Amino acid sequence: MGAGGMNRRTFFMGMAGVAGCSRDRRPRLNVYNWSAYVAPDTIPNFEAEFGVRVRYATYESNEEMLAKVFTGNSGWDIVFPTYNRVPPMRDYGLLAPLRHEWLPHLPSLSPDFRSPIWDPSLNWNIPYMWFSTGIVYNRTLRPAPTRWADLWDSHLKGRLTMLDDPEDLLGACLKKLGLPFSATDPDQLRRAEREALAQKPLLRAYLNAEVRDQLVSGDVLAAQLWSTTAQQAIDAAPNLAFSYPAEGFPFYCDCAVILREGRRQRLAHEFLDYLLRPQVSAAIAQFTRTATANGAAHDLLPEATRNNPTLYPPPEIFQKGEWPLTLPPVVQRLRDRIWTEIKSS
Repeated sequence: MGAGGMNRRTFFMGMAGVAGCSRDRRPRLNVYNWSAYVAPDTIPNFEAEFGVRVRYATYESNEEMLAKVFTGNSGWDIVFPTYNRVPPMRDYGLLAPLRHEWLPHLPSLSPDFRSPIWDPSLNWNIPYMWFSTGIVYNRTLRPAPTRWADLWDSHLKGRLTMLDDPEDLLGACLKKLGLPFSATDPDQLRRAEREALAQKPLLRAYLNAEVRDQLVSGDVLAAQLWSTTAQQAIDAAPNLAFSYPAEGFPFYCDCAVILREGRRQRLAHEFLDYLLRPQVSAAIAQFTRTATANGAAHDLLPEATRNNPTLYPPPEIFQKGEWPLTLPPVVQRLRDRIWTEIKSS
C-alpha cells in the first residue's frame, strides 16, 4: 500500500476514533497459551511497560490450539505448542522465523535448552516450561511405586488412574515391556494395547489434571501424572510423593512461537524477550509451580524450589528421560485407533 493509501486509512481510523472516543488506540498483541501458565502480573506489567494491550486466552490441549491455528487466519500472534508439534507447524508454513537480534535475553536459557533436538538453532521456538510424566502416589502405599509395572498391582483396584492421553498411556505400557516410548512397530503397539487392556479393570478412570483433587482427598492412591500437576497436588497434600519410573519416562517442553500470520512481528518478539527476562520467568515458574527452561530464572528461585526433585530432577534421573519423537502420520493413526479401542473396551 502506497503512502497515499496509508494516509487515507489513517485518516478514516482517526475519524472512527472521533466517533467512538472510548476506543483503545494502543497496539494489540494476541496471545494464546495453556491455562495456568503465567503469573497474575505477567500480562498487566507487559501492557504497562510497552504501552500495548494484550488479548490473552487459554486452551487445554495442543489439538484445541492447532484446530484454530491451521486455518492460517486464527487472529493469534503467539501460541505455545508442545515441542514435538513445532516441526510440523514449521513444515506447514505456520511459523515466523525468529530474529535473534530482537531477543537480547536469549542467553538466559538453560544450557539444556539452547540447542534442543527439535530446533537446534532456535530458529522457530523459544523453550518455555518443561515437565515429565511419572507416578504420583500416597505415602501410605508400601512399597512405594517406583516402576510403571507397579501400576498393574491388583491392590490398587479402584484407587488408580492413568492419563487420558494416548501418547503417555501407550508410552507407559511400552516402557513396562522394555520397548521404546515412541515405538512405531505395529506388533509392539499391539503388545502395549494388551497391557493397557489388562490394567483397565484396576482403573478408576483415565484422567488428566482433574485427578489432582482426588489425590489430595486420598480417594486415588496412585496416578500416572505430569510432574508439574503432581507438584501442585503435593503442595496441597504433603502425604503425596512423586517417582520417576525406573524403566524410563518422557520429557516434554512447551515452547513459545510466533505465527507467520501475525501482523505485529516486532511486538511479538518484544513479548517473547520479556518472557525470557530472568525476573519475569522466575515469577511465572514460582507462581505456577512449573519448571522453567530459563537457567538464569532458575537461579533466582527460592532454594526449596530450585532443589525440588519433582520439578527439577537431579542429573542421574534426568539422564534416564527421553524426548518422544514426532511420529509419522500412519503410526499416529494406528496409535489413535488403538487408543479408541482401549477406551471403548
